[in-house]
Amino acid sequence: MVAQGNALEIERKFLLKRLPKGLKRRPHRRIEQGYLAAERSGGVQVRLRREGAKYSLTYKRGKKSAREEREIALTSRQFRLLWPATEGRRLSKIRCDVPWKKWTIQLDVYIGRHEGIVVAEVEFPDEKSRDAFLPPDWFGREITGEARYSNVVLAMN
Repeated sequence: MVAQGNALEIERKFLLKRLPKGLKRRPHRRIEQGYLAAERSGGVQVRLRREGAKYSLTYKRGKKSAREEREIALTSRQFRLLWPATEGRRLSKIRCDVPWKKWTIQLDVYIGRHEGIVVAEVEFPDEKSRDAFLPPDWFGREITGEARYSNVVLAMN
């Protein structure tokens, strides 16, 4: 296992009024993720993720828009050995990265039992950038910190 990073994850999350133009022409990827451990309140999470041929285990601690995050790369074998332990705590989504001004918007379209949920997430290098961010007009209501839209709650419900 190789540690990929220790960082503070600073982000904002939004529902959408509409999809951005040209989205179907943008590259996208399927993400499968499941939780080995999770507090429903969003405090501590240990997540497994498969994104194409990339496998990872991620530990997150904290709530709302700024959380501690540590990610470790896994081999496909390590992932397969741990994946059964996430039974009943999984979700699937299609992700598309949309460049906008100096930001990259991660657009997630949930599939399976959460079909119909579409969210946009933007990560920031610091809290000042987060607070100054003005979303594009196709963004809808901000849902940063709303538990019902967190991946862990969606995976567990």
